[in-house]
Amino acid sequence: MNKKRIIAFTATMSILFSSFSGAASAEKSYTIDDLCHLRDAIVNLDDITADDDINNDGKINIFDLCLLKNFMLTNEEYVTSDHAATDKNVKLIGRTMHSNDITWLIHSGSAVEFTVTGKSANIILAGDSSINNDEDYRSRYAVIVDGEIIEDAVMGTPEKTITLFEGKTSRTAKVKIIHLSEAMNGAIGVKNISVTSNSTVPVRPEPKKDLSIEFIGDSITCAYGVEGLSSYEPFKTTTENFMKSYAYLAAQKLNADYSSVSYSGHGIISGFTSSGDINTDSLIPDCYELTGKLSDYATNWDFETSSHDVVVINLGTNDSSYVTKEPETRSQEFIDGYVDFLKTVRDKNPRAYIICTLGTMGDDLYEYVEDAAEKYSTLTGDERIMSYRSAVQNMSADGIGSDWHPSAITQQKSAYVLADKICQALGMESDQVGLDVAADSEYVLNIDPDKGGNAASFVGYDKSFWINMVTGGETADAIEAKVLGIGLKKGGGYRLEFDCTSSYEGELPLQVKGSDGEIYFSSKFDAVSEKAHFSAEFTADKDDTAASIIFQLGGKDYYNCTLSNLSLIKIS
Repeated sequence: MNKKRIIAFTATMSILFSSFSGAASAEKSYTIDDLCHLRDAIVNLDDITADDDINNDGKINIFDLCLLKNFMLTNEEYVTSDHAATDKNVKLIGRTMHSNDITWLIHSGSAVEFTVTGKSANIILAGDSSINNDEDYRSRYAVIVDGEIIEDAVMGTPEKTITLFEGKTSRTAKVKIIHLSEAMNGAIGVKNISVTSNSTVPVRPEPKKDLSIEFIGDSITCAYGVEGLSSYEPFKTTTENFMKSYAYLAAQKLNADYSSVSYSGHGIISGFTSSGDINTDSLIPDCYELTGKLSDYATNWDFETSSHDVVVINLGTNDSSYVTKEPETRSQEFIDGYVDFLKTVRDKNPRAYIICTLGTMGDDLYEYVEDAAEKYSTLTGDERIMSYRSAVQNMSADGIGSDWHPSAITQQKSAYVLADKICQALGMESDQVGLDVAADSEYVLNIDPDKGGNAASFVGYDKSFWINMVTGGETADAIEAKVLGIGLKKGGGYRLEFDCTSSYEGELPLQVKGSDGEIYFSSKFDAVSEKAHFSAEFTADKDDTAASIIFQLGGKDYYNCTLSNLSLIKIS
């Protein structure tokens, strides 16, 4: 088509749209349903009606569709409309309940997400009976607009109106309303979404993501005390924040939708007990099939509406207070109860990969969790299940939350590990960013007697590495403390950190060495009587599944050295 013909064609289309717009706007107001119907009618997926002839030319064709879309896009009439928080208008996240025209966000992390277009928008939130609690025990929530938290508060009134945005021109924004505290202390209601807009679809749900994860747990999953100031601070909903839970953070890292079923103090066969007697009032298996445990929300959950790719079970921390009092008999009771619960989880999630974990606040029962997963798999033939031991929280290095619960740093570290485990389970590529690739490494002491080395060593429960040099030998490599079996990725950036306390005052060499002997990084660290911290970064220039960190401690007699809090974090 030459230039003159292009100009003529453009002018013709301009005239067509100009004349068509008048015809369309004179007839009626159109909605997105009208547009979808006309689209389907043109391709014979729906019946054609007389109303589909938008330009009144006696034909139903693409010109009518273009005209209708153009009219809808250029409509300048602003109207205020109200919208319910139902799946027609919002994406429902987690276990929710629609009752008396209110959508209740029941569990930790339950939320609604939507996109809103208009000059102004506001929401009305509702409170349940928890508004009568003391302020530190009411339901906590957050409202997020385009990634910015505009409201973080507890619900203390029956209703509350919150302005999302307002202005003279139209704006499109992504909105999330999320319940931050746990289900046992009430829910948050979303009563209405009000928008002043010229859009035919001012409120629409955010699209579902490709991956969905369900988390089943206790206070750790609820992020109990994650914002607490001291380990001696008691439970408060005001220090619970599910957005700092390992569950939420792992889902964010994997760009996944999620659902959480978690209650503080709950277990598989026994909730937390200070007496050692069984506590059957606080069991997850008894309430897993309910929308919520509180009487207002204790309806049967519709599992058909929520299909998950992965189910993560993090239970056993509270059972430990019962099982460890008589492990010889109670351990089998725990294993059998865990197996029964796995059968329920599989029945309700037939296609999900099940991941079982335990350990953040103590791993006393982890071996029983592992036994239960293996027994279940043997009994049923179900191979879509795995277990892993969560790292016990390092309180001295990472801090602590209320009532000795995980800090935000610990929760984040747990999220990195879980995200990697999910990738392994589903056969997805893991970027390993944030992961401590030395967490599961082997600690060994290599002594070369031919070079005169003589030393003893001990590895503590917290992976602190104590080495006592009797005779240091002739050279630094006569005695080497090694951290073995580290996997590195080509082009990956890593941060090596550790603490050192030594009776020798001076510098000692260290290396990160590849399985083929290549040195990826070398440096020296301070060995002094007061604890000294070392931190350095390097980049691996190739893939290596068996690299090692080597501390060369030889060449000096009669001193001891303790290496602690060692980590090798993948940072890029």
